[in-house]
Amino acid sequence: MTAAIKIIAAQGLSAPTAMIGKEAGVSNGALFTYFATKADLLNQLYIELKAEMAAATTTDLPTEADTREQVRHVWKGWLRWAIDHPQERRALAHLGVSHEVTAESHEAASKSYADVAALLDRSRASGALRDAPLMFVASLVTGIVDATVDYMTQDPASAEKHDAAGFEALWRILT
Repeated sequence: MTAAIKIIAAQGLSAPTAMIGKEAGVSNGALFTYFATKADLLNQLYIELKAEMAAATTTDLPTEADTREQVRHVWKGWLRWAIDHPQERRALAHLGVSHEVTAESHEAASKSYADVAALLDRSRASGALRDAPLMFVASLVTGIVDATVDYMTQDPASAEKHDAAGFEALWRILT
């Protein structure tokens, strides 16, 4: 999986499996001992990366805190994961728009985010997005996170400022 992340992050989804196998130190044929097809590899990688990112956002979630503090905790975890894992973030961006990643894989990955989805629902309950589909709201959140991470990494001296501004924008959209 580490080899797949590195190669997909650098070359996109069209990277040949032979290159992934070489990076992993195995033959192309040996790679298919673990995955029947390249699509199977991509789907498993998508599920694992989404689960890893979800764990980073919800670990030690302060369930006794108010909704804003809980959303802030998820926000901070997501930013930290994205900044600390640039290759994984890039690979996930490719996988997220791939037609190779199945609806079943998207569904399996979404189970990792059940707590975040419930939190999003609570936070938007009386806001302008209360009737919007949850996946639309999640896409807006992802866009704000991505923009914030991009600015934090491009301008590290102002990272805290970008973090605060991004979260405030998110909170205003939700509530």
